[in-house]
Amino acid sequence: MYLLPLFLGGFFYAQNFKEDSTQFRKISDEILTKGKGYEDLRELTKNIGNRLSGSANYEKATQWALQKLKDAGADKVWLQPVMVNVWTRGKESLQVKIGNGKWQNIKMLSLGNSEGTQGKDLKGHLILVKSIEDFQKLPAEVIKDKIVFFNYPFKQEFIVTGQAYGDAGKYRRITASEVAKKGGKAVIIRSLTSNFDDVPHTGSLKYEDGIAKIPAVAIGAETAEELEKALLKRQLVEVVLNSNCGMNGQKLTHSVIGEITGNKDNSVIVVGGHLDSWDVGEGAHDDGAGIVQSIEVLRSFKNLNIKNNHTIRVVCFANEENGLSGGRTYLENVKKSGEPHLFALESDSGGFTPRGFSVGMNAEKAQSMKSWEKLFNPYGIYEFTGNYGGADITPLRELNVPVSNFSTDSQRYFDIHHTPEDTFEKVNRRELLLGAAVMTQLIYMVDQNW
Repeated sequence: MYLLPLFLGGFFYAQNFKEDSTQFRKISDEILTKGKGYEDLRELTKNIGNRLSGSANYEKATQWALQKLKDAGADKVWLQPVMVNVWTRGKESLQVKIGNGKWQNIKMLSLGNSEGTQGKDLKGHLILVKSIEDFQKLPAEVIKDKIVFFNYPFKQEFIVTGQAYGDAGKYRRITASEVAKKGGKAVIIRSLTSNFDDVPHTGSLKYEDGIAKIPAVAIGAETAEELEKALLKRQLVEVVLNSNCGMNGQKLTHSVIGEITGNKDNSVIVVGGHLDSWDVGEGAHDDGAGIVQSIEVLRSFKNLNIKNNHTIRVVCFANEENGLSGGRTYLENVKKSGEPHLFALESDSGGFTPRGFSVGMNAEKAQSMKSWEKLFNPYGIYEFTGNYGGADITPLRELNVPVSNFSTDSQRYFDIHHTPEDTFEKVNRRELLLGAAVMTQLIYMVDQNW
């Protein structure tokens, strides 16, 4: 008597699998043959360029995104006000002299949100520290009036390079305040990169309240190795830093939002990325790719005439790179409106080959997502792991909203992350559009099944 229910369960699963597989193919064909994302990314990067929050370029990008969402077929498009701190870089230079040698200009980038030297030369002797643990053992008199160089490399043994980034990230975020506590003048860090070139990488630091704000800069891996060799030989290394970076008040800017209304209810499914980028390069992988992929989700639903049950909302978040104000502001607006949110997906891992989705949600929802794996396998998705979401949607977990981060092959991402090398030419059309396809497929499955 138990055979019939088991048979029917298997029958309906097979029927659903066949229907979903057919829809997956339609989505893939639509985006790979008619997708607009690659050309949209060309426009964003080449016509506007880098887009730091508070800059004129960022304001141009908001108008661009507004129009692109309209063109994609959004039923409703609007700007969500976001207050951001405005940081500017200005001119900067770093000179080094080893022993009795000549002064050399070396490549550098001030870290985001860092205070500079107000255009004056800051001079000092360099001391080498290999880890924060080693630094904490040094007495304040050793650090006082020195420029501290943290040469902590990416750990190459991590297969997923994001894990190495997480491991090394504290050297960018906290060392300026730690050095200031002991009277140091400035900080130089080895860039957070898996590469062995001499390209410096920027990225945000965070000053502790009540602690002096000293300058912090990053250098490339090659220069970092050369400086370490000299310092280990006990050669005197002198440094002159001159920078004009710093905070310049606050500004009202916007996240850009577009949606297609649900046919069943107004529960919201969010898909998005961050519209801002650092002020170097073109912000192509980080995160122009995520923006155009998210817009593709909406466009594909419209073009394929998929009758979405729930409201599908694209959010182009402001200020992810140096403040996260866009994500926090979105959460506060959701709290005020009381809008029920069913799910949120973020793309901020670059436009590389798709690999998987994280499952930042309860066990029941995670199991539901994992049950769809065989549908995704033909499109390169094999991983549904990790209890986290992207930086902009993670605040929604406060409301118990299930969140997911779209992950890609990570091997090349941190070669160019936060550098002048992050340009349109580094993005592969096929990889970018395939990413948009699997994101659309996931949104389709959530919309139809949750």
